[in-house]
Parts: sequence; C-alpha cells; structure tokens
Amino acid sequence: MQILKISLSTIALTLGTLFTSQAQMTQSVQEKGTFEVGFGTGVSFAQLSTEDDATDAVTSYNVAMVAEYYFSDRWGIKSKWIFDRKGWGNGFLEDEVNNVVYENVDFHLNYFTIPVMANWHFSPNRNWYLNFGPYFGFLMSATDNELEMNHTEAFNDFDFGLAYGIGYKVHLSDELEFYIEYDAQDGFTNIFKDNSNLSAKNSRGSFNVGLLFKV
Repeated sequence: MQILKISLSTIALTLGTLFTSQAQMTQSVQEKGTFEVGFGTGVSFAQLSTEDDATDAVTSYNVAMVAEYYFSDRWGIKSKWIFDRKGWGNGFLEDEVNNVVYENVDFHLNYFTIPVMANWHFSPNRNWYLNFGPYFGFLMSATDNELEMNHTEAFNDFDFGLAYGIGYKVHLSDELEFYIEYDAQDGFTNIFKDNSNLSAKNSRGSFNVGLLFKV
C-alpha cells in the first residue's frame, strides 16, 4: 500500500533509538481484563491514491479519544474516535462564475473516523505495540483553502479502509501512561460520488502523542 512512502520498519527504528535507554527501566504490562481510556493528538500527512499514482500530501492534524480492553497481557482490542482531517495538496479549483482556474489548492476533508483494531503488545516489558484492523469514516465537511467553498456534496458520506500502526508506551504510574505512535490509514472506497473513470482513495499517516488512564 502506498502511504506517503513511510515504512513501518523506519518508524520502528526511529522510535527504538528514541526510547532504548528507557526500555529496561519502564514497563507497561497489563493484566487480562484491564481497561484503558485516553486521548491523543498529532500531525497528519494526507493524500489521495489511485491504482497508478498519488496526489501531493497536505499537512494537517487529528484529535482522538482512545479505549482498549486487554484479553491478555499481550493482546487487546483497541478503538479510537477521531476528528480526522484528510485531503490532498497542490490540486486545482475551477471558478465557473468568473472563469478562473486556481492552482496549488489544498483540499481538506474532515471525517469522524472509528478504527477497531487488534492490538499486540510486545517486547519483554510490553512497551511496544502493533495494531491493525478496519476503520469506518463519516464525512463531516469538505473545503478548500483558496475560496473556502463547501464541496461536501461532491464526496461520498462514508469511507472504509484499513488502519494500522506501531507505538511505544512510557509507564508514568500505575494508573497513567504516555504514548507516542505512528498511525496510518489506507482507504478501500472511492471518495468521490461522480468519478466513474477513476477511483480515488484516502491515505494518511500521522505521528501522535497522548495519555492513557487505567480504569
């Protein structure tokens, strides 16, 4: 899958270098039946992808509530409720009234996104985790940064695809953890209502930080 040419192995290496010194001192082992909730935010890099090409990326952000239930010390089911700004950069916009074509336009698609993922906690101290599963996105609005027009009617209301990511948790106390992660989404559905000749799908990657509370 094409997602901003960022590989999970590269992200893992970066995070590993950042936290190696702490890996032996902190632990995030949770017992079966543990339930965690939290919140996070991060910077996102979104684009559209087709079978043969991809648009330029646009830099944006996401804000999320997080919840996870542990079936064991290694496996849990994790969900997020995300305000997720996607879209693409360096597009064009035609003003038919004034017969003007604007270039280098950024398009912002705001979604309420719900991924439901299996979450595997690994390493001796369970500080690292990998998650993967489907996501369900619901379009809230679509605008451009040039004329600030509402383009919502041009897009499908629903988006579906695969969510996946890798992260690291820092144990702060028995009830509190800090996390940093790389989180990605690759869409399976065409985002346009009227685009029979070309299927364009959402893709986005983000670097997030946040806090988790044991309840």
